[in-house]
Amino acid sequence: MTIPRRSLRAAGTLAAAAVVGLTGAVLSAGPAAAHTPTWAVTCSEVNLDLTAYNSGVTNQVTVTVDGKDLLPTETFGREFHKKLVLPEHDKELTVHLVVKAGDGDKFSREDTKTAPVCEGTTPSPEPSGDTPSPAPSTSAPASATPSEEPSTSAPAADSSSPGSTDLAETGSSSATPVIAGAAVAVLLAGGGIMWSVRKRRTAQH
Repeated sequence: MTIPRRSLRAAGTLAAAAVVGLTGAVLSAGPAAAHTPTWAVTCSEVNLDLTAYNSGVTNQVTVTVDGKDLLPTETFGREFHKKLVLPEHDKELTVHLVVKAGDGDKFSREDTKTAPVCEGTTPSPEPSGDTPSPAPSTSAPASATPSEEPSTSAPAADSSSPGSTDLAETGSSSATPVIAGAAVAVLLAGGGIMWSVRKRRTAQH
């Protein structure tokens, strides 16, 4: 049995279309499997290894730390390799990676990782929201200056009194005449005794 040429041509056209469709599917699936955005975060650095990208387009990469640029947007082709040093920190940092592929958003990537605190770093204490009020003073209030105490010393002798005037003028007290009279009486008595003794001795001889 002979197959018509028209049927053969139609079968060949279908086979060719199937081959082209399969090839296109393989080619379109290739770049998706090839894009490899590899990155790692430690306590002190970020390592970027972006490989197997389409070198015929412009690709972009950006890295931020707690919302601040660690790597401003840079362009690359087929590959991108870089090591980024993290700032010193005493608490965990949030590291965000953005890769935009020039051959389609489906090949782009966004990812977030946490950078831990390095060992030996002492976390700083978090400030308290309340400001402590100063402690009340416990010292006793200063007492008022005491008034002058009344003087307890005896009043000075009145120089206008008669007794003080006599003492100042004579230098002796009113008892001086009595003492002088007693002394004269003692002398007279002693003289009388001596006279009596002599008289008796004369009479005996």
